[in-house]
Amino acid sequence: MEAATILVVGSANMDMIVKSETLPRPGETVIGGTFSMVPGGKGANQAVAAGRLGGRVAFVTCLGDDEFGQSLRRTYEREGVDTRTIQTLADTHTGVAFILVDSRGENMISVASGANALFAPERLRVLDELALSPRWVLLQLEIPLATVEAAAKWAKDHQAKVILDPAPAPRAGLPDSLLELVDILTPNEVETAALIGRPTATIDEAVAAGRALVERGPREVIVKMRERGGVWVSKSDHWVYPTPQVTAVDSTAAGDCFAGALAVALDEGKTTREAIEFAARAAAISVTRMGAQSSLPHRSEL
Repeated sequence: MEAATILVVGSANMDMIVKSETLPRPGETVIGGTFSMVPGGKGANQAVAAGRLGGRVAFVTCLGDDEFGQSLRRTYEREGVDTRTIQTLADTHTGVAFILVDSRGENMISVASGANALFAPERLRVLDELALSPRWVLLQLEIPLATVEAAAKWAKDHQAKVILDPAPAPRAGLPDSLLELVDILTPNEVETAALIGRPTATIDEAVAAGRALVERGPREVIVKMRERGGVWVSKSDHWVYPTPQVTAVDSTAAGDCFAGALAVALDEGKTTREAIEFAARAAAISVTRMGAQSSLPHRSEL
């Protein structure tokens, strides 16, 4: 296996999905759904997305010592992801996510973190033990924040660039000590609002929010705004990008797909505009299919 140039540090889950006409309200039971079970977790989604699109990827995560953990490890191996950095923890379960999806592709997700919650910073020692030297490190927020920040510091110490997708949306925001380590921050409009404490419903609001975030440390911010495209913001410039118009079936993992694709394109030497266009196309394909990793496109589809 060739040395990985993209390192993903994050969560791994087994996703259990029910699709029905509408999402239930509190106390309501909706009858008539269909069920499927597919690999998920934001970290794993990013790793598989990057791998399918041609990236050389290593994945650092924690799995439980159970059937789900064994199945997920085999899945990553089949996808060509370097699994030497995956650690199996005794006396806990692999992360699981319960996902409800309606006919418009909107979703509600509840996660039992299991081994993901026990992914402590010291488990990153495996990176130095294997002497990995990636150019890009992808991060999300389904593992302890201390581990996310430790991974970002490791990236900086090893001259790698950091892409952070701040999802799930952090209710308490993110510390500047982490944001200062980030090269590219990729929130959607909900996550952006959570980070700055005000709405980002319009393009102008998204640009202003991006500028506010850049002032806190990230070199670049990409605010994703679903079918409206999004905005790229740096300290000195900004521009709006479009996204392909598709019929959404399930938006699960679209942001993870975007991040993985972005890293692949940048790693290949594409410009920022080209990389964002590539990532937007990949994410658009992903929302036309059900599931997390089952929706992620291969390179030939782009």
